[in-house]
Amino acid sequence: QVQLVESGGGLVQAGGSLRLSCAASGSIFSVNVMGWYRQAPGNQRELVATITRDGSTNYADSVKGRFTISRDNAKNTVYLQMNSLKPEDTADYYCNADIWPFINSGRYYEYWGQGTQVTVSS
Repeated sequence: QVQLVESGGGLVQAGGSLRLSCAASGSIFSVNVMGWYRQAPGNQRELVATITRDGSTNYADSVKGRFTISRDNAKNTVYLQMNSLKPEDTADYYCNADIWPFINSGRYYEYWGQGTQVTVSS
């Protein structure tokens, strides 16, 4: 059983910073792409950033230059450093990972965390 557990959300004023963490645990043979998505009330879930195992990153245009995604492969953990936060960054943030659970699983499976709330006040 694989679990993704996020932490680090909260309330912050505009211009402030938060750091989200997401740790994958359980039966894990290999972790491929990890990422962060967000969903604001009334909106669809959208990509924030992704990072491959070798560190290649991809960001949504709306967060480029403000957010930084990183990972610790030894800990199966992905981070999202969010700086210069804006009220429009307010959303539930979800961790996502492609995980190969067992050596004989045959492929990667997609897993999601339960979400952590980020609220940016103006």
